[in-house]
Amino acid sequence: MTTTRAKWQLHPPVPRSHLASFPDLPSLLVQCLYNRGVIAPHDVRRFLAGECEEGDPFQLKDVAEAVTRIRQAIRGDELIAVYGDFDADGVTGTVLLTETISSLGGRVIPYIPHRVDEGYGLNESALRKLVKQGVSLIVTVDCGARALREVECARGMGADVIVTDHHSLGGQLPAALAIVNTKRMDCNYPFEDLSGVGIAFKLAQALLLVSQQSPLRGERRPVLEEDLLDLVALGTVADLSPLLGENRSLVKRGLALLKHPRRPGILALMEQANAKPETVTAATIGYVLGPRINAAGRVDDAILSYQLLTTSSPSRARELAGLLEEKNQQRREMMLATVEAARLQVLDQEDEPFLFATGDDYHEGVLGLAAQRLCDEFYRPVAVVKSGEEQSVSSVRSVDEFDIAAALDECAPLLKRRGGHAKAAGFTVSNENLPVLRRRLRQIAAERMAGVELVPTLHIDADMPLSSLTPQTFATCQQLEPLGAGNPEPLLLSSGVEVRDSRVVGENHLKLALSDGGVVWDGIAFGMAQHAEDLAPRTDIVYTPQVRIWRGEEQLQLRIEDFKPSP
Repeated sequence: MTTTRAKWQLHPPVPRSHLASFPDLPSLLVQCLYNRGVIAPHDVRRFLAGECEEGDPFQLKDVAEAVTRIRQAIRGDELIAVYGDFDADGVTGTVLLTETISSLGGRVIPYIPHRVDEGYGLNESALRKLVKQGVSLIVTVDCGARALREVECARGMGADVIVTDHHSLGGQLPAALAIVNTKRMDCNYPFEDLSGVGIAFKLAQALLLVSQQSPLRGERRPVLEEDLLDLVALGTVADLSPLLGENRSLVKRGLALLKHPRRPGILALMEQANAKPETVTAATIGYVLGPRINAAGRVDDAILSYQLLTTSSPSRARELAGLLEEKNQQRREMMLATVEAARLQVLDQEDEPFLFATGDDYHEGVLGLAAQRLCDEFYRPVAVVKSGEEQSVSSVRSVDEFDIAAALDECAPLLKRRGGHAKAAGFTVSNENLPVLRRRLRQIAAERMAGVELVPTLHIDADMPLSSLTPQTFATCQQLEPLGAGNPEPLLLSSGVEVRDSRVVGENHLKLALSDGGVVWDGIAFGMAQHAEDLAPRTDIVYTPQVRIWRGEEQLQLRIEDFKPSP
């Protein structure tokens, strides 16, 4: 099997009549917004200001019931457990709700399952342990949407469960006291794509609003809504939730807090990673902070990340940040080893629409990372499976053309557990059912993607001569921040570019000097040294104008996403 280059799809130019509606904005900015569906003048202004409309938390189905039950537990001095997922989204949401409930006078403890020992989401052993400790109310974060048996188990032991989750729901809802999830068919909340921490934030927001009107006896100084937004930004970006609509507003407000971190743990994490607070962007979260917060849950115990985000001691924060750096290095090494082993298997599956790699020595914490690497490389749905004595667990990553969560729903009778999103999911299956499941998923993939050219698509925002590029172009692109899922970095096309110089740097990168007769621009093509032979004296390039900080100074460079010889 060979890796595939991308196909280029250029967005059509924005209508002149639309451009005329924004005489004070650069045409490139208007074009990029138009490509992202931000068209109406009031939406454009709100988008650029980061002031997208935020919904009333009480528009969320079951939020009122959740607030009532949590306040009842606080008044009755009940022990509440906030039960979160072990990724950055779940950990930040667990911190957020624990801090909020505690500030309102509640007795509350966090619980984050161990990825390897307990697996994703609610598990009966943990629930029994919590009830034995005296917990009578369990509030989930970023999990529980499909935990039918586990919620019933908790109820049978006398504990109420409130589910807050953003994952897709099955055909039947858990018998929880409240289920707060924007994916519910009967939920009329105006924005569907909140992350797990985003939904936890809306519940916290509702609790704080009611507290303002009717304070609880014994209430401490309630946290301020604004003080929670650093957590929302971290979890939302790390979970790859789309940075549009309400997410964009929440993340932009959270980034402002992260530039002046008040949590010793976040400051220590930045120092450990050599990230300067004043330069923090969504990319800093996605590539620097998020992976380190995730690392504990991947290779050890996510409670380390919880402790980092909640400690008030700078010295303890530095100690924990150092531990997370070690875990992150372990995560990298394990992921690379898993990718290499899994790649050897999928290389023999050239004609298959769905790739499988199975090993009994894979580490569960890096299955998803390895699956994503291989999905990106071969542009096929990929399942990386760790086989056990009686059952196997897997993380799956998929392409735009194939909804893996829906496919797993079709295979429900074969599975013990499943869950996730259209492009990222997981499942647990008995070993005897694994071969049947493999055949069934490949059959579904073949049917769904029949006639589809399976190569990634670069959606290009605008075609512009390289000679028209100026520092203002880079500044214009930065106005789209925060950038990420749903609001990607702008991609530009310049044709007939002269390659003045090229050389391999690092392990597999191309360093380029590019011009079309005017300014010579530095370019970097990450991971593309093997395609150096495609460089011609005149080359078409697709790139992102990028501002990077090097030794304290701003440098402008073109990050090359693809290139091909000019016709």
